[in-house]
Amino acid sequence: MQPHEAISTIPDFQPLYKQVHTVLVKRIASGDWGPGQAMPSEQALALELGVSQGTVRKAMDALAAQSLIVRQQGKGSFVAEHTQEHALYRFFRLSRPAPDGARVTPELGVARIRRRPASHAEQSTLELAKGEQIVEIRRTRLVDKMPAIVEKILLPLSLFPDIDSSAALPNTLYSLYQGVYGVSVAEVREELRAVLANKRDARSLGLSPGAPLLQIDRVAIGLDGRRVEWRVSRCNTSNIVYAVDLN
Repeated sequence: MQPHEAISTIPDFQPLYKQVHTVLVKRIASGDWGPGQAMPSEQALALELGVSQGTVRKAMDALAAQSLIVRQQGKGSFVAEHTQEHALYRFFRLSRPAPDGARVTPELGVARIRRRPASHAEQSTLELAKGEQIVEIRRTRLVDKMPAIVEKILLPLSLFPDIDSSAALPNTLYSLYQGVYGVSVAEVREELRAVLANKRDARSLGLSPGAPLLQIDRVAIGLDGRRVEWRVSRCNTSNIVYAVDLN
């Protein structure tokens, strides 16, 4: 890659550091630097991209703020890995009620997986072409060894071609997406609503039909901007809450 080629493809109305940020995100997404791998120094990137070291530093600051890279003092910057702990801390917001407020780590219960054609709504939400197939995962997650969450997870088969053949799925799927399929989740978009338990929910969670639940409707976005997962979680909030810290 010539020093200015990557920058020249980015709209020049963006500040230069944002152009550099866009280039670096694309290169991480394309696998130039894999999960856990050290990135070149700011000086080396500045030389390669034909910009100042200060501009690169500003772009790297933005990557760190997005948790796309991890900085280690004296060692450099590394592409973030979706380990079980990292993914749970960054993307999952279930906690104990106040005053405890401790983050909850759900455990995996019963899981079922199959592939099928995507419905019209699923095509629209995941931005799929007509006729594309998806993988559907339905599973129960436990808190304090008791069923607390039922999840329906929908994935484009084209991104995860043999995931339904996996012997066992991990508790946190994002580490599997990144480590096996090269798909890194960069952001999630969530909608929350109050719902009533249907018969399936009630059977899975040990509740009566009509019991109140919290539904978390989430779309996960990859580094390249593609929608990589649609997840609907229905939670029994008797002993857990959805908690967000606002600064």
